[in-house]
Amino acid sequence: MNVIKTSIPDVLIFEPKVFGDDRGFFFESFNHQQFEAAIGHQVTFVQDNHSKSSKGVLRGLHYQLPPHAQGKLVRCVAGEVFDVAVDIRKTSPTFGQWVGVHLSGENKRQLWIPEGFAHGFVTLSETAEFLYKTTNYYASSSDRGIKWNDETIAIEWPELDCDIMTSAKDSTAKSLLEADHFI
Repeated sequence: MNVIKTSIPDVLIFEPKVFGDDRGFFFESFNHQQFEAAIGHQVTFVQDNHSKSSKGVLRGLHYQLPPHAQGKLVRCVAGEVFDVAVDIRKTSPTFGQWVGVHLSGENKRQLWIPEGFAHGFVTLSETAEFLYKTTNYYASSSDRGIKWNDETIAIEWPELDCDIMTSAKDSTAKSLLEADHFI
């Protein structure tokens, strides 16, 4: 497993070693010992989620506040997405900064998004299937969102040849400066 650092030290890309031949491929998608060694602390995943989205669907930017904050290990198993993590830890030197990574069924990369980050992605292929593990259960009382196109964050989303589609909840999300933050 190759661990790639991003411009925000706590957000990491995991790139598996893939063994392939004319029959197909095999790779280890998760190894708890290697994962904890890479992030530097213990973690327990309690929930797996799976979504399917059409091209142009943008989900996010989502997060949960304490005591239900979630770390997420995300990957795209079919198709391609542009995945984003935004630091919303008010006292962090990287507060308001973002990291964007292409995740696909082809590259098999995963992105670790720790607690204290908002997360979102846009589907680049005709469809994409997206899987992620969380370190805490979904709790509607702690669920929050930030506008995907917030001017303060200024995420450089890829150009698409279609309109962006969001949920009603995501289309009314707050700006970074209005949103609840982590301390």
